[in-house]
Amino acid sequence: MSVSLPTAASLYDRVQRVVPPIEWPAFTGDIDAILALKRERNAVILAHNYQTPEIFHCVADIVGDSLALARKAMSVDADVIVLAGVHFMAETAKLLNPDKTVLIPDLGAGCSLADSITASDVRLMRQRYPGVPIVTYVNTSAAVKAESDICCTSGNALAVVESLGVPRVIMLPDEYLAKNIAAQTKVEIIAWKGHCEVHERFSPADIRELREAYPGVTVLAHPECPPEVVAEADFAGSTAAMSDYVGRHKPARVVLMTECSMSDNVAVEHPEVDFVRPCNLCPHMKRITLANIRTALEENRHVVTIDPHVAERARRAVERMLAV
Repeated sequence: MSVSLPTAASLYDRVQRVVPPIEWPAFTGDIDAILALKRERNAVILAHNYQTPEIFHCVADIVGDSLALARKAMSVDADVIVLAGVHFMAETAKLLNPDKTVLIPDLGAGCSLADSITASDVRLMRQRYPGVPIVTYVNTSAAVKAESDICCTSGNALAVVESLGVPRVIMLPDEYLAKNIAAQTKVEIIAWKGHCEVHERFSPADIRELREAYPGVTVLAHPECPPEVVAEADFAGSTAAMSDYVGRHKPARVVLMTECSMSDNVAVEHPEVDFVRPCNLCPHMKRITLANIRTALEENRHVVTIDPHVAERARRAVERMLAV
């Protein structure tokens, strides 16, 4: 018995609430080509929550936050992984799948957090604070991870910090994430000065204006936001935690203080919830498009490689995180 495979025409129902009909024809050729290329190359697409709906809901095989993508990458049954996200995520997928081909559709898809710290910076922190373990956010290069003791994500940072059983840790590179975690634990946290260019732009005044304009709105904030923003919100958590909150509590009206496409992607699953969208876009995430995903599969570009010595040490830090 033959199984009918999805086509662009059959997928529009998924995204009709967030993709206008006038825009859809521009996507259909690439979607159909990508679906065919995935079958031909035994490829899967991993897409972060900040990808646009036509990628997230129509061509991705695995979606989620950076922790979910890291975990699921380990069990992928494919020859090729295309990472629809930013470069550090593609490196993490490669660390966990050293024998698979990992592609990033645009080499310019970087990250302000990842760019805020280097491997030499981490070595200098070790010299300054001898014996203090270093917890590194996954939003970093493989070279930085290699200099670390353990990695974390926004979703598991508290558990990782407390799993070490020490009175003091260094947490790199997001200053606001470190401060928000410090408010939840007795462990002393030494922070770095890195910031996410999307989340650092939110302010308590933004939340107060939203509450005035939309009485009763539920405000969810990402922990990469400044602590004073997190303090004003009704809930703070990773993108996965925010999505779960909407699913569990079904607020009548909600605002997600995070990257703009996140609201579109969660709204697809919860048509009964009214999403207010304060639209801060990540310019790096938006470098990934259907067109360059298609090109990545057609031309096998851009292949992610990591120096084996760096990869071995970075992999150890990621695996320690996944074991927590």
